[in-house]
Amino acid sequence: MTGTLDPDQLQSALEAVHHAGMPGLFAEVRDHDQIWRGAAGFADTATGRPITTDMRHRVGSLTKTFTAAAVLLQVENGEVGLDTAIGHYLPKLIPGERGKAITVRQLISHSSGLAEYLQYAYPSFAGFPLPARTTPESMEANRYTRFHPTDLIAMGVSAPATGSPGGTPGVYSNTNYLLLGQLLETITGDPAEKCITRTVIEPAGLKDTELAIAPEIAGPHSLHYEAWFTMIDPPRDFSVYDMSFVGPAASLISTVSDLNRFYRLLLAGEIVSPASLAEMQRTVPVIAFDGKTLDYGLGLQKTTVPGRVYWGHEGSAWGSGAVAMISADGTRQMALAVNLQRWNRLDAAGMPQPHPIDAALQALIQLTLCG
Repeated sequence: MTGTLDPDQLQSALEAVHHAGMPGLFAEVRDHDQIWRGAAGFADTATGRPITTDMRHRVGSLTKTFTAAAVLLQVENGEVGLDTAIGHYLPKLIPGERGKAITVRQLISHSSGLAEYLQYAYPSFAGFPLPARTTPESMEANRYTRFHPTDLIAMGVSAPATGSPGGTPGVYSNTNYLLLGQLLETITGDPAEKCITRTVIEPAGLKDTELAIAPEIAGPHSLHYEAWFTMIDPPRDFSVYDMSFVGPAASLISTVSDLNRFYRLLLAGEIVSPASLAEMQRTVPVIAFDGKTLDYGLGLQKTTVPGRVYWGHEGSAWGSGAVAMISADGTRQMALAVNLQRWNRLDAAGMPQPHPIDAALQALIQLTLCG
């Protein structure tokens, strides 16, 4: 069946986001057998180098779907029990009664009650995720810092719990996914990045996708501009950054074409088994960093638009953002990358205020999903 995409309309919506203040963005949209790719704006605002649809990009927490899939494959192999306590596998990292209470499933779905470690690793982020209590100094100071995941995990585990294991709503926390990385390493003997590459990225044929913590992005890419709620003015490039501070939680580099391929194969039951996919699509409410409630499964977000359900994930790194979604029937999907983050100003109470980018971006996403 031929798709119903309107290339001119999609390009105009893309350019509207650029004109609203986004330095550059690019996307790939599919409807049945029709594919549209478009880009608008600059990869480098100083030189005027244009952004293009084939660029590699840090996609932040979309990494979590890949990590979750790698864990589910170990469940299929009989090496991991989805409802087994994490303390069974990692007794030194989650000791005592807590390790006996938190299951692997609860880590993947952010319902473990484990706190986010970021504000402890980055001293100027005290009070994170509330922007009013944070400043960007630690971001620059840790540009080349090589963190060890067990040190970051210890920060999250020792912090006050955000809830009881299995309680809802869950609270989004990267600590969960660093623990899943250590689980993969313990079970397979390979570092998490190597395991996910071997079991998920390579079998899916994702030739431009890489799980890497090294500071540099190999291949063509845009600069990644971070504004940190306009405290960094003008926004500064953070495309060179040591990603060990997030590892298997948010360090993936990919392209919009590879992201669409991955989620298409996942929803078709070709990454994990149909039974595992069904587990990934069992959702619970989870409170995100911005305070919004996500309908969250095992590394998958569920989004409902009029008449249609979509699965995918959103992601953010310093200066880069991405979102990828695919309809439940697999017929329509989109992947979008932007090269500016946290563009909103804060009001007197310290909360982010609406910006023209917000409305333009929402209109673009709505168009890609609904036409």
